[in-house]
Amino acid sequence: MTVSTRIAIIAIGDPDRHDDGVPRAVLSRLRERATERPLPPGTLLAACDPDPARLIRLWENTELAVVLEPAHARPSHPGRIHRLELDTAALWRAGTMRPQGLGESVNVGRALGRLPGHLVAYAVDAADTSLGQGLSGPVAATVGQLVTCVEAEIVRHRAAVAQGLADRARP
Repeated sequence: MTVSTRIAIIAIGDPDRHDDGVPRAVLSRLRERATERPLPPGTLLAACDPDPARLIRLWENTELAVVLEPAHARPSHPGRIHRLELDTAALWRAGTMRPQGLGESVNVGRALGRLPGHLVAYAVDAADTSLGQGLSGPVAATVGQLVTCVEAEIVRHRAAVAQGLADRARP
């Protein structure tokens, strides 16, 4: 039996540019925790670059997509977490996310009719995006919190789906 992807957790960022690697660190932690607390069937954990075509391919036909990426906001407050939903105006505000990334991907996905059912983005203000590996202290401190946030998004999504099914079953 084939399980379709219903939930996609997508990490955008370059692990060879210090804090740009925070999304992949979150994916790594999610994979570790999944050995004890499995993710729902049909959950995809994927890393990619910010190319809109790649992002759209990963979230296409999903019920929920959670995108993780470093924020390059000015002024920057290293370690500050931003939560944005598809309908949040801040998603398209210049400087909040990468120039070629989520905002552009949403616009292209909308034009093509290929958006996920629900899209949530988490971005962390970066302190250091120079070449090299390892996260700065303030950004590394957010990894556990981001894992908890992603898990909470999955729980909320599953509860909403269950409620919707229950509502449809009522006469």
